[in-house]
Amino acid sequence: MNINVYTETTPNPATMKFIVNKLLINGSADFATAESAEKSAFAKELFKFSFVNGVFFASNFVTVTKTEGSDWNDLEPILKEFVKGAVESELSVQEKEQEVVAFEGDDAEVKIQQILHDYVRPAVEQDGGAITYKSFEDGVVTVELRGSCSGCPSSTITLKSGIESLLKRMVPEVTEVVSEAL
Repeated sequence: MNINVYTETTPNPATMKFIVNKLLINGSADFATAESAEKSAFAKELFKFSFVNGVFFASNFVTVTKTEGSDWNDLEPILKEFVKGAVESELSVQEKEQEVVAFEGDDAEVKIQQILHDYVRPAVEQDGGAITYKSFEDGVVTVELRGSCSGCPSSTITLKSGIESLLKRMVPEVTEVVSEAL
């Protein structure tokens, strides 16, 4: 298979999304530090670049967070070539694929998880990020934002205007949505 790599900017100016024409992972994997990348040959190799500050994988893309002061115009061709070579040589994203977990909890909790999975997750992945459901207590939904969403200037707007208003409309028990800090 001939591997094609193309890039997309994300709402977070420090991240770039590198998309390939092959499934890299079922689910997602976030590596915020080089130390956390020990179980991912692909991420470990990316962190060898001094300008890489974070790596996030989901379905057919990898989102790379660059260090401050580095320029995407210089980095993009280097990373495109690296990603192409890594995918062609089948560098592993993780030692063990994550298992798919069924939604658990009461009716409202299951509905919240289903909405996040069906409506929010695809939109967040488009921007090179991921959202993970954490909890639902006393009307407050707690989520974790990863990938390009982590540290993105517009993530608060997305969380409050987009996700919170959607969940409040579809699940009356929801009063607020908050993001757990990483």
